[in-house]
Amino acid sequence: MAVGPGVEVWAEEIEGPGEPLLLVMGANASALTWPDELIARLAERHTVLRYDHRDTGRSTHAFDDHPYAVLDLAADAIAVLDAFGVGRAHVVGMSLGGTLTQLLLADHPERLHTATVLCTAALSGWADLPSPDPALTRLWGELTDERTRAQELDWRVEHWRLLNGPVAEFDAGWFRALEERIMEHSGREDSPAAHAAADQEGLERDLSQNTVPTLVVEAPEDPVHPPPHAAHLASSIKGAELVRIEGLGHALPPAVVEPLAGAILTHTRP
Repeated sequence: MAVGPGVEVWAEEIEGPGEPLLLVMGANASALTWPDELIARLAERHTVLRYDHRDTGRSTHAFDDHPYAVLDLAADAIAVLDAFGVGRAHVVGMSLGGTLTQLLLADHPERLHTATVLCTAALSGWADLPSPDPALTRLWGELTDERTRAQELDWRVEHWRLLNGPVAEFDAGWFRALEERIMEHSGREDSPAAHAAADQEGLERDLSQNTVPTLVVEAPEDPVHPPPHAAHLASSIKGAELVRIEGLGHALPPAVVEPLAGAILTHTRP
């Protein structure tokens, strides 16, 4: 679907029996980063929509020719709903996807039944909260380095190892297979990095008058937005509920799928 001049976005619909649920993934991450096991659980109740952000997966990779802002990525989420003829949806956003979901709460509340955000920071007031793990920031400095396919897979697996955190079981083979599928889906082997350069102006919003039922999932092992980021986020959104998923870091390994799916489906229950 076209979302801007010279820019198309790939999206997928997984049919289910109930109201649509839109999944919004994090920075530089394809829609396939959402585990199939989680998709299957959510599709037991919802028609699930997922999509590749610009410069990820099968969507247009052309940031240098068509630079954009984070606000444009939020607009893309609305464009996906429009393309599927969805007036309102439950929206689940992870990491940057959580930022985009907050922007939807502020700017398009009429398009959301509910919102769920995880592994993300509030749109404002977080400057004094903990920063990402230095080991991660060092690895991010290598994001655009040239690597062979084998080296790139090794790099991505190491990245997931750090994101996963120390509690949930880390299966390197599972994450390697995930990244191999993403490479096949994308048709390219380089590391997506455009979102780090996207304009971040104009993101502050006040959600103290929010009217959309919102769930904030606390990831106690998150090395990007560690506690108390989730508690701060929940306090900034009127009526938000805070649920803690033990062992959850900044990744979605099999061990956390069932408790996360349970939390989401409890929240979206009419």
